[in-house]
Amino acid sequence: MAIHQDHQQAQNGGQSIHTLFGEALRETTDLARKELALFRTEMSENLRTIVLAIILLMGAMVFAIGTLILLTEALVDWVSALVGSEALGALIVAAITAAVAIGLGLYAKSKLSTTTLAPTRTVRNVQRDAEIVTERVSS
Repeated sequence: MAIHQDHQQAQNGGQSIHTLFGEALRETTDLARKELALFRTEMSENLRTIVLAIILLMGAMVFAIGTLILLTEALVDWVSALVGSEALGALIVAAITAAVAIGLGLYAKSKLSTTTLAPTRTVRNVQRDAEIVTERVSS
């Protein structure tokens, strides 16, 4: 009788291992689907941010060009009157507008840097989920 109970417990233990393995496989699959959905959502948000930044940058460039054309003429005339030379006035104004253009370009570049595009939430969640799965498997 004791041998029969041991054999029955071994069979039940085998079934529970299969059940646990099946559950772990289903949970892992569900987790992978959820992580992929999070990745897609995060990348979509990042793409929207990039598109918005590019559109804003293009708008800023259009207004900057128009403004620079109008202001440059006036500024060249004013500086030329101060320094007594139209050529020197134009050079001074050109140096100032070049500095502004470089500053705006560097600012735009920092907004489009690759560090802002990384899917940090997804990476963090995948690492956390891997730790949880490792803990469950080792338990």
